[in-house]
Amino acid sequence: QVQLVESGGGSVQAGGSLRLSCVVFGYSFIYSSYCMGWFRQVPGKGREEVATINRNGDTNYPDSVKGRFTISKDNAKNTLYLQMNSLKPEDTAMYYCAAEPWAATCSLGSHYTHWGQGTQVTVSS
Repeated sequence: QVQLVESGGGSVQAGGSLRLSCVVFGYSFIYSSYCMGWFRQVPGKGREEVATINRNGDTNYPDSVKGRFTISKDNAKNTLYLQMNSLKPEDTAMYYCAAEPWAATCSLGSHYTHWGQGTQVTVSS
């Protein structure tokens, strides 16, 4: 059973940085193909995808975070990261990681089967 556990959220002032982590249990980064992503959601609004990464390390970002957010992974630790720099108040949201094992493709809009519980990020002005 695949489980994802996020951490690293918190409160920060505008212009600051945070790094989110997502530990993946039940699926190996080393031996398998996959697509993994980070999403965010504000109450009352739709979920927004902010980054994807595949086994090869290829990444995708929407324009809203490009140049500020960086997705990465540590295969040995089976952990996904999201480095967020130059944070803005509009980045405030619950952030979720997601995984799709055996994914043939990985891009913005990909389907994900497994989701974490979320970690809150709050950016004050």
